[in-house]
Amino acid sequence: MRPSEPRNASRRNVLKGAGIAAAGVSLLPAGMALAQGTAPAAAPKGPKLLEMEGKAKLAVLGDKPLVAETPAEMMDDAVTPTDKLFVRNNGQVPDITGDPKAWKIKIDGEVNTPLELSVGELMSRFPNVTYQLMLECGGNGRSFFTPEARGNQWTNGGAGCPQWTGIRLADVLKAAGLKSSAIYTGHYGSDPTLAGETNKPTISRGMPIAKAMDEHTLIAFKLNGKDLPLIHGAPVRLLVPGWAGSLSTKWLNRIWIRDKEHDGPGMGGFSYRTPKTPIVPGSKGNDKDMAILESMPVRSVITFPADGTKLASRKIDLRGHAWAGDYDIKKVDISTDYGVTWKPAKVDAPPNRFAWQRFTASIDLPTAGYYEVWAKATDSKGVTQPFAAGNWNPQGYGGNPLNRIRVLVES
Repeated sequence: MRPSEPRNASRRNVLKGAGIAAAGVSLLPAGMALAQGTAPAAAPKGPKLLEMEGKAKLAVLGDKPLVAETPAEMMDDAVTPTDKLFVRNNGQVPDITGDPKAWKIKIDGEVNTPLELSVGELMSRFPNVTYQLMLECGGNGRSFFTPEARGNQWTNGGAGCPQWTGIRLADVLKAAGLKSSAIYTGHYGSDPTLAGETNKPTISRGMPIAKAMDEHTLIAFKLNGKDLPLIHGAPVRLLVPGWAGSLSTKWLNRIWIRDKEHDGPGMGGFSYRTPKTPIVPGSKGNDKDMAILESMPVRSVITFPADGTKLASRKIDLRGHAWAGDYDIKKVDISTDYGVTWKPAKVDAPPNRFAWQRFTASIDLPTAGYYEVWAKATDSKGVTQPFAAGNWNPQGYGGNPLNRIRVLVES
C-alpha cells in the first residue's frame, strides 16, 4: 500500500458490513449491522461494486488507484477464479501493446552476468512450474483497527489463492550469478504514477535474497492456466507468496540485486512496517522504531454461509479458508457462544506450500434465533488469531482478528 492512501471513514463503515451489503443474501433486520469487535449499529449502505469486463462485482475501496476487494462469500472456491481475485493498483494501468513474449525483464546489480531476457526466452530457457499460491494485500484487515488507520479499509477480501504458472525467480538469479554482496532485491514495474509520470517508479519494494530464492517465488505469466490479464500484471509479474502483495510487482520490467536493504518507494517510513515497540493506538508513532512486514499473519475467513444469512434449519455446514503467510494452519476452532466454548473444524492439507487451507464444520444450533459464528485459526508456530486487531500502527498492517458471521435461524 502507498503511504499516501486517503483516509475514508464512511468507506470503513460501509465495508465492515460488506458481507451483507454485497452478498445478495437474505439480510438481517435493519439495525443489526455489526462490525468486527463492535456492538450493533445502523445498517450501512452497501459499497460501490466493480463494473469491469472479466471481473466479478467486487467491492470497490478506491477509484484512483483502483482497489477492489472480494466479499467473503466470493472466496468460497477451492481455487480463486480470475474474475473473483481482488484488485490492488498503486498507480495507473500501463498501456501495453505488442507481442507479450517480446516483453523484456532486466536483472542487474550485484550479479556476475547482468541479464535482459524476453518473456519468450524466460519461458523456453527455464523450467515452467505451476503452483496454487496466496496473494494477499499487505493492508488486508486494516478496517478492523480502532481508531482507523490510514489507507484502503480492507476487511478480509484483499486475498486470493489462484493457480500461477511461471518460472522460479531462483533459476534466473542462479543464471545471473549472485555475488557474495547480494543481500536484497529491488522490484520495478511499468505502471505510471497517478499523475501519469513514467520516468519514476510508482512503488518499488524488495525482499531478502533468501525469500527471492524460495522455489515458490515466481516470475509468473499465467493465471489459472491462461495468459495474465492486464489488470493483474500482464504480460509478466512477480509472485511472492505469503508476504505482502506489494512485493508481487505487476508489469515487471526490472529486478535490481542490491548490496543493502532496498530503499525504493514503499520501503521507508511507515510503509509496510509495524512497530517494534507497541504504540498507543492513534498516536503518530516513531518511524525509526519500525520493522518491515514480511510473513503475513494467520487469518481465517468463513465463506459459507454468508454473513447475514437467514436459515431455515438449525444445522449449518460451515466452510471457509485459513492461511498464515510462511506457515501452515495447525487448527481452526469454531464458537457459536461468543467464545465460551470451541469446537474444532476439519482442516484440509494445502495442495502445496503457500496455499490456503479449506476448513469445514457441521454445527447444530440449540434453538432458533440470532447467532454469531466465530472462526479462529492457529498456525504451525502456535500463533492464533486475536479477538481484536492488535499492535496498532499508522498504516494499519497486521489486522487479523478472529472472523465472525451473523445468522438468523427462523425455525
